[in-house]
Amino acid sequence: MSAPLGRRGVLSELSRNRTLYLMFLPVAVWFVVFCYLPIGGIILAFKDFNYRDGILGSPWHGFRNFEFFFRSGKAWNVTKNTLLYNLIFLSLYTVISMFTAILISEAAGRRFKKVAQTFMFLPYFISWVVVSAFLYNLCNYEYGMLNRVLVALGGHAINVYGTPLYWYFILPFMYLWKWIGFGTVLYLAAIMGMDQECFEAAVIDGANEFQKISRIILPLLRPTMVLLILLGLGRVLRGEFDMFYQLIGNNSVLIDATDIIDTLVFRSLLGTQDFGMATAAGFYQSVLCFVIILVVNRVVKSLESDYALF
Repeated sequence: MSAPLGRRGVLSELSRNRTLYLMFLPVAVWFVVFCYLPIGGIILAFKDFNYRDGILGSPWHGFRNFEFFFRSGKAWNVTKNTLLYNLIFLSLYTVISMFTAILISEAAGRRFKKVAQTFMFLPYFISWVVVSAFLYNLCNYEYGMLNRVLVALGGHAINVYGTPLYWYFILPFMYLWKWIGFGTVLYLAAIMGMDQECFEAAVIDGANEFQKISRIILPLLRPTMVLLILLGLGRVLRGEFDMFYQLIGNNSVLIDATDIIDTLVFRSLLGTQDFGMATAAGFYQSVLCFVIILVVNRVVKSLESDYALF
């Protein structure tokens, strides 16, 4: 009996492009192991977990884990912090990355462009653990370099790690320092891929640099910008856990101003080992991310269907 046409088509495709699929296989395995298999652990959000009975044998707890999460008084605060911080990060990252990419593309000298890209991209490879050590030695109240300079100049030392207000500026700055090079490379690649005949025609017509940027580069960058914003909004409730935890740690003075869902979940597991509440918070976070990306994609699709993700 001959195989169905659909099956034959799939087998033919696999055979014809087997090299490409073999290259993709490690990525597929990674996603299955670390992204899809853990989905089964969601049932912990509805169970009263204990080690003796395990995940499947633990008694059902209904929605009491969610109830505890919302009644703890932390749900609104961590949701607000996560959302606001990530919206600020995404807005500044998009604008400054695009602006920097345009500046580099318009700069004269190929060597300068390469050096600028290299130095901007270097922070991307530096661990947040190393960054936190540098920042602590810079801002420490007693022996930090910043306070030593201020005192030497006749000023007063500032308590950075005891004043939440400073971190509303420090965290966005550190995020940009870390990621701005990566974003610049993405937008710069989009600019380099633009049709050069458009720029040549603009020069012949007498366009200046500002007109080329406003009339050619920015409109052609719009699809890339919308796509990156949509992808960024998909994880707008998944904060930069490494950055927040390494820079803030368990500083009780700063927790209310800097606590996000990811750090709350981590502390719940590390401190109280409350697997049910931590899973409930993670599930709540995933659902909100899913709803946000659906709503934003729907809005983009209604305005410009070609720019939507699906």
